Amino acid sequence: MVDQPKVTEKEARAVAEEARESGWRKPSFAKELYLGRFPLDLVHPHPRPEADAAAKADRFLTALREYCETLDGTVIERDSRVPDEYVDGLAKLGCFGIKIPEEYEGLGLSQVAYNRALMLVGSVHPTLGVLLSAHQSIGVPEPLKLAGTPEQKAAFLPRCARGAVTAFLLTEPDVGSDPARLATSATPTEDGEAYELNGVKLWTTNGVVAELVVVMARVPKSDGRRGGVTAFIVETDSPGITVEQRNAFMGLRGIENGVTRFHNVRVPKENVVGGEGQGLKIALATLNTGRLSIPAICTGASKWCLKIAREWSAERVQWGRPVGEHAAVAKKISFIAATTYALEAVLDLSAHMSDEGRNDIRIEAALAKLWASEMSCLVADELMQIRGGRGYETAESLAARGERAVPVEQLVRDLRINRIFEGSSEIMHLLIAREAVDAHLSAAGDLADADADLKAKAKAAAKASGFYAKWLPQLVSGKGQVPTSFREFGPLATHLRYVERTARKLARSTFYGMARWQAGLERRQGFLGRVVDIGAELFAMAAVCVRAEMQRADGEGGAGADLAEVFCRQARLRIEALFDALWDNTDDVDQRLAGEVLDGHYTWLEAGVLDPSEGTGPWIAHWELGATKVKNLSRPYVRPR
Repeated sequence: MVDQPKVTEKEARAVAEEARESGWRKPSFAKELYLGRFPLDLVHPHPRPEADAAAKADRFLTALREYCETLDGTVIERDSRVPDEYVDGLAKLGCFGIKIPEEYEGLGLSQVAYNRALMLVGSVHPTLGVLLSAHQSIGVPEPLKLAGTPEQKAAFLPRCARGAVTAFLLTEPDVGSDPARLATSATPTEDGEAYELNGVKLWTTNGVVAELVVVMARVPKSDGRRGGVTAFIVETDSPGITVEQRNAFMGLRGIENGVTRFHNVRVPKENVVGGEGQGLKIALATLNTGRLSIPAICTGASKWCLKIAREWSAERVQWGRPVGEHAAVAKKISFIAATTYALEAVLDLSAHMSDEGRNDIRIEAALAKLWASEMSCLVADELMQIRGGRGYETAESLAARGERAVPVEQLVRDLRINRIFEGSSEIMHLLIAREAVDAHLSAAGDLADADADLKAKAKAAAKASGFYAKWLPQLVSGKGQVPTSFREFGPLATHLRYVERTARKLARSTFYGMARWQAGLERRQGFLGRVVDIGAELFAMAAVCVRAEMQRADGEGGAGADLAEVFCRQARLRIEALFDALWDNTDDVDQRLAGEVLDGHYTWLEAGVLDPSEGTGPWIAHWELGATKVKNLSRPYVRPR
């Protein structure tokens, strides 16, 4: 097996810290929320697109809808493949270049339009949404737009826009969210004109059918060479590239996800994106807006859940009444409707902010991804419960016995990956928490460093006291305590006052945690996760109120306000439970018990069952450098160059 880089926990954190964007050149609504401030002017009035851009997007979406109505998602589910003609049709409409500028043959549409396109194609089959988002959200187009040279953009973006499918290759068999251990290497050639790639990449979404891929590989340090993790654009027909396996999953049947081997693959130096050692920074910057593809797909799924819940609950009669009129089911329908409204509000606000470019939305995009992936799974689960046995039954089976083919069980399977894609919920909690406590860590300095000596900590304490002496008094009172605040929002003003008060309470709680655990705070993942979740709910509350007010101002009536009212009341209950759990929880005993389980103290509890996986292989696949020993499964949807 190839030797993985030996990396300590401290070194791994240092690599991640170096890759994150540390500065804040633009304001951030979510960042301010976590600091106890409520800058409503950053999101209200709700951002709007220019009329010409909106009309252009509407024309494209109308044509896309007409095309999608001709597609049959059951074919993808049955065959576990997207038919070539479906890809051709999407390419002809320009779907592979929605956000690529017109000068590079793209459609030049907005993030908002792109999100709506993903919702639409994802409603045919989620794999179509994944095909487009893996290509355009994190594949070649986005890194090139962010860090590519004019020559690189001219060479590759037109191909991407015409339908040359792309993929992003970071994960390895033994490397997920810990890039410090990346083992794929990119060694400069003797003539200095190229690099030689060697390694294996896992879970390469679109990798089986890609024509171009972005590969993250480690360049060795040397005299005059920085080295480090670097982004390369690689042609998949290059000698030495092999797709060794097409992976299969619980859901997303049809996804072209595989294992790709690189053996002495020559990549021209002109294909380095952003310079040596900039790969992780580019990856993180790409994900700042790239993550919005997941809430788009989740929002589309929740819209479908609402439609099915409404139609079924009015049709199905039990005990003399439609099931939707029974309180137990009505509560679920209310949750689905209110949450769907909030999902769309969070998605649209984040996307508009991205298009507007006035704010730094790295936290908002991460919150949208985290919150949408979690809430949409709850929505789908509630729909399955409403449908009962028919929810658990496959659409094919329902159709076979003459009933409407409603694929609820498929939706539950397909949505589940979104809590893992592009950063698991656990990793997202840590990433967002790092940004949320950034001001505290900066103020605390060596107080938050477990390795600092007493002298350094004393000096840091003096510095921190100055920061907190100014900051803490600001958390005592605010507009949330003034009954007339935000009155332009009508009945929703009470919820905005709650958001303002609760943001200050959240900031105080974060300070208490910092004061209590200091350097140990980073290991209090339960506490940090709840802090993040409270902020996510507050962001969603603000988004629904702002959206409802926009709809009222546009003459759309009070329906949005009614949905926002119910959502905010539901969110407030979740927030209060999270606050209670900050200090009253089982985190410590959970940690202790988990340690005992890992030490083998409770193996007796596992007795009485069989493990069918025993002996089938190692937990993590071993891989070695060298040429492949299997057939190449690559089958690109190659478009004219």
